[in-house]
Amino acid sequence: MSKSAAGRVIDHLGPKLALPPRCRFRANAVLIVDGTLVPTRDHSVAEQSKNYRYSTNHQVGVDADTRLVVVIGRPLPGNRNDCRAWAESGAKDAVGKTVTIADGGYRGTGLIIPHRRTSAGEELPGWKQAHNKSHKQVRARVEHVFARMKTWKILRDCRLRGDGVHHAMRGIARLHNLNVTG
Repeated sequence: MSKSAAGRVIDHLGPKLALPPRCRFRANAVLIVDGTLVPTRDHSVAEQSKNYRYSTNHQVGVDADTRLVVVIGRPLPGNRNDCRAWAESGAKDAVGKTVTIADGGYRGTGLIIPHRRTSAGEELPGWKQAHNKSHKQVRARVEHVFARMKTWKILRDCRLRGDGVHHAMRGIARLHNLNVTG
């Protein structure tokens, strides 16, 4: 099979294998959201980010109980912060009113974030420290999902153009979900 024929087959099958958008979540579902950078060579969809590489920012939502990827937002340039990317990528609309936790980078978005000190010299009360500790332990699950997804070489250096990086991210998410569910 020629290289161009293989490319046409992948272009045709890639979107069909990708993670389908979810319409509803369980009644008591808790989601964890975070953004990850995917290095991309297509400069039309990427910008230089904090790692000085051209990257795209992907907002990913993970079910806290099952550790399945349930939401992937549209890719945005890598220099967007997480609050802005959350709103613009479509992940916020996909999640809807489901309870969602995030890190401190999502201030003002309505998501559940860790408690912060009000002034530099003040200590947090014990119950807030305990809440932050459990928040960090739950939120680590999304970081573990990112680590497992980035074992695929395509997410460490994506050479696809246009929507290819979005289809690759959704495809790897589907493979991750298949691997987790067995």
